[in-house]
Amino acid sequence: MNQEKYWLESNEKYLISGLQWLRLRLQQLAGKEVTDKDIKQARIAMETIAETKPYPALVYLSRRFGLSPFEQGVLLLCAGMELDTGIALLCAKAQKDGQSPYPTFALCLSLFEEPAWDVVSPQRPLRYWRLIEINQVGYQPLITGAIGIDERIVNYLKGLNYLDERLATLVMPTEPVTGILPPSQETIVKQIIHHLKQGNSPPHLPIIQLLGTDSPSKQLIAGHIAATLGLQLYRLPSGLLPTPATELETFLRLWERESVLMPVSLYLDARDQENSPTGGSASPLNRFLSRYQSLLFLDTREVRSQLSRTSVIFDITKPTAPEQQVAWTEILGDSGLPETPLLLASQFNLNLSTIEENARIAENEKITDNLKVHNRLWDACLISTRPQLDNLAQRVDTKATWDDIVLPQEEMGLLQQIAHQVKQRRQVYENWGFQRGMNRGLGIGALFAGESGTGKTMAAEVIANSLRLNLYRIDLSAVVSKYIGETEKNLRRLFDAAEDGGAILFFDEADALFGKRSEVKDSHDRYANIEINYLLQRIESYRGLAILATNMKSSLDTAFLRRLRFIINFPFPGKSERKLMWEKVFPEETPIEELDFERLGRLNLTGGSIHNIALNAAFLAAQAGEAVTMQSVLAAARMEFRKLERPINEADFC
Repeated sequence: MNQEKYWLESNEKYLISGLQWLRLRLQQLAGKEVTDKDIKQARIAMETIAETKPYPALVYLSRRFGLSPFEQGVLLLCAGMELDTGIALLCAKAQKDGQSPYPTFALCLSLFEEPAWDVVSPQRPLRYWRLIEINQVGYQPLITGAIGIDERIVNYLKGLNYLDERLATLVMPTEPVTGILPPSQETIVKQIIHHLKQGNSPPHLPIIQLLGTDSPSKQLIAGHIAATLGLQLYRLPSGLLPTPATELETFLRLWERESVLMPVSLYLDARDQENSPTGGSASPLNRFLSRYQSLLFLDTREVRSQLSRTSVIFDITKPTAPEQQVAWTEILGDSGLPETPLLLASQFNLNLSTIEENARIAENEKITDNLKVHNRLWDACLISTRPQLDNLAQRVDTKATWDDIVLPQEEMGLLQQIAHQVKQRRQVYENWGFQRGMNRGLGIGALFAGESGTGKTMAAEVIANSLRLNLYRIDLSAVVSKYIGETEKNLRRLFDAAEDGGAILFFDEADALFGKRSEVKDSHDRYANIEINYLLQRIESYRGLAILATNMKSSLDTAFLRRLRFIINFPFPGKSERKLMWEKVFPEETPIEELDFERLGRLNLTGGSIHNIALNAAFLAAQAGEAVTMQSVLAAARMEFRKLERPINEADFC
């Protein structure tokens, strides 16, 4: 017989003997002929089973909640109403009015030994832990009101142990943890368990504050700790905490009760709750933290101070790049290219959960070609890091290649150097040891300066496309805020999100965001300068590629220019460059007839304007039902010159 079945049988015997003793006491109180010897024998039988380990449910519950023998008897009587249909009639007879077929405190005071009036107090265990409920009708005295047992408790006494359904709608069980944590996170698990073992009872358990933005890693660490301690971890978003004080108090007590009845622990996700003075102690989250006593993992971005309990603070980050490489190697096995784990770990900063999810994609799609596996994994990593950025910036669908862009040889060489440095970051910083002596400057910052239409955006697309990375154009309207401190907060979210996928950030019209610091004349000037200082720090510490594009290089703060690794000037294209642009601007599928590229190259235009002219000429030709000709191109060019308010030399258009 296994231990669970043995306990269930022992628990059932205890309830049977307890109900037998209870019936005899009620019968005696009702005036029936019941000897004290019979009652004593029933009591001895019940107490004998009560000493059997593991203890019956009622005995264990009484010990954990500190119930007195009298309170234990009250709970047994209330449970008897649910387990034995004859108890109701005996209650009515014992109370001699025939009108009260239910337990009351008045009945309990007469029925059990060592009666105590204070058991009715809301601070005593029976009512504090919601073990019983009192149903008073109208002006009925408390002592004669019907007492009922909580449904969760009566099922627990019968051996059915499940999470209270009033809590099950708010908390969510986390998935069982499997596998081994990387060394950096395993160290944190051991440290937290050490702290927990120093405080063995709830009043001494510290709140475990898990800081940072990577919630999956926090949950994984909390899950391993809970599993080590034999606990089931449940997650609760702080936004689901009840707002009314009475409902919050009920939730608190029910969950604390569950932590006694079941091996559970709570993971409170408070990332969206700012630790600001405006919340105060009256906010549901702060009230919850001030009154909660059991094991709690608090998921928060920053340290929450002024807690009523001791807290232990741990900064949780994703596994290190070498640990991510090991994880990719173990999961992929022989799939993919030999360098796949290294390349994925070098470019993407992912937690173990995301690595496992992405690795399963290629496995589920049953891809056998190693190169295709590599490409599919790369695309999966790009997609998995996108949702965090899409709300903050605009993703650019990159299609331009090195063959599409026309620049002088020196500028082309600088663009290729940028791409090469992004690709070789891991080799230089980590394998060759440069990272040891660098606290900042691990990213790559570049400035693209030149007139509108000279190819700055296309150059960014070319680099992103060649590296197969996401390119995001920063939406200044979504980043810059008139409210003090909001711009820095938006920029922090932007850079933090971009770190995971090594996305390329493209700040178009950067002079609007990275302008010169001004003389401080009022508080707004001071905070504007703070924003610029913050940008300087984040550009330097960002581990990816950040590109600043501007039409007015002189407007940028000189501190940016000193700290950028590349400054590329995009010159106004010369005649030879313009001719080459005209030769490349029309797709192969476009029908063209007798275009004089030498003549078109004499038109003093940027690449952006040449593209506009080619597109408009194609529409003119399509409407006329003919191929693109010099006539349609020159007509479109005339439109472009007028749009730009540039003087038209009729000799160029004849």
